Amino acid sequence: MSHSDSADHAQHEAPGHVVPLAVFNRVLIALLVLTFLTVVISRIDLGAWNIVGAMVIASIKASLVIAFFMHGKYENRIIWAYIILPFVLLAILIGGVFTDDPFRGDLQPMQVVITK
Repeated sequence: MSHSDSADHAQHEAPGHVVPLAVFNRVLIALLVLTFLTVVISRIDLGAWNIVGAMVIASIKASLVIAFFMHGKYENRIIWAYIILPFVLLAILIGGVFTDDPFRGDLQPMQVVITK
């Protein structure tokens, strides 16, 4: 392998992203604050909105982890499509469950009759 071959190979490699340590520290602090906020929100009775609050905070935390710790912020659009697709499918699944649930009615436990 000549010197020019190795130089050409090095040019085609994906460039790494060097993220300053201060960015990771700020994200860590944000995650800790959001975790504390999750605990505080769980102690407050918001009725049906408790789960919504918890899911919103969890989504923000997941977005921070994906964007910075998994370097998603520095990826191209096709990778972002693969990152967002599972969230869209999850939203469709949860939406389908919530639209079906009100039509279930009051279900009674099934009674088993044993005959001899």
